[in-house]
Amino acid sequence: PCNLTGWWENDLGSKMQVFKVGNDGNFFGEYHTAVSSTKNPIQPSPLIGSQHLDEDGQHTFGFTVNWKKFSDSTAVFVGQCFNGDDGKEVLHTSWLLREKVNSEPDDWRATR
Repeated sequence: PCNLTGWWENDLGSKMQVFKVGNDGNFFGEYHTAVSSTKNPIQPSPLIGSQHLDEDGQHTFGFTVNWKKFSDSTAVFVGQCFNGDDGKEVLHTSWLLREKVNSEPDDWRATR
């Protein structure tokens, strides 16, 4: 079965470390993004999530990253872990990023 524990890297060079997945599927770790629109120095950011554990091992999961150390934004990721034909585990994810805006009329541009 797919195991989220450990280091993962995406095609943009961002890295995620999941420290441990509990028996209930809950996990936490750090996200080390390689991309940012803020001018502040990028820092590792905490993540917390949950994985749906099932029999075939190709689990779905979701997690939230709080960029509080260098930005006023939060991101959520959802995805699935696949066991490839070559035996490697691969994560496929989608994400939403919510940036802070100063007024409700600017809400339309706050989520990517």
